[in-house]
Amino acid sequence: MRTTATRRAVAAALVAVAAAALTACGGDDGGDGGDDSAAARVDGGQEKGGAVLDRPFEKPDLTLTDTEGKEYDLVDETKGRTTLVYFGYTNCPDVCPLTMSNIAVAKSKLDKAEQRKLDVVFVTSDPKRDTPKRLGKWLRMHDPSFVGLTGDFDTIQAGARSVGVHIEPSYEKKNGDVVSTHGAQVLAFSAKDDKAHVLYTEQNATAQILAKELPTLLKGGTP
Repeated sequence: MRTTATRRAVAAALVAVAAAALTACGGDDGGDGGDDSAAARVDGGQEKGGAVLDRPFEKPDLTLTDTEGKEYDLVDETKGRTTLVYFGYTNCPDVCPLTMSNIAVAKSKLDKAEQRKLDVVFVTSDPKRDTPKRLGKWLRMHDPSFVGLTGDFDTIQAGARSVGVHIEPSYEKKNGDVVSTHGAQVLAFSAKDDKAHVLYTEQNATAQILAKELPTLLKGGTP
């Protein structure tokens, strides 16, 4: 098992390569179907946890539109709350539904009081297609409490870059498939100072790891 010191040592490297470690999601499965049970499975072989950041990220200064069509100020709405933030899109065929399912499963392992202290915010990287209605329908398949945000792409991209997440505009291939490229990091913001002290990559944002580490994050600690 890695020590906290070791985690801190590798955290800077993880952030440095984050922009290069992008997920290019192609195809269009409609975002409304499919069986999420497979995405909820726990990978028993995954033991490494989140990386503790030497330089925590400030929460992105984003004011977007939520699934009810209302203005949502990320900083104000989640102030003083443990918050997981992820940038992705509903048409993503693999990593996005997998990550959100893993978070939902991990959250379900918390007791009710702990669950009420956790905010999960999904910010679309594909706002042209991800309307508030579409985001709401997709997120309800994972957890009705999850917050979905959409809006101006340039605003979203700037917010993502402020926390080391690289996203690019979606584009259509010759065969009609739409491709969206986005970083796959989950950022965990502490309720104590509203900064992200822990980062999870695509490889370690598993249900098993998150279920183990969320109680510590909810107490304002680092795993």
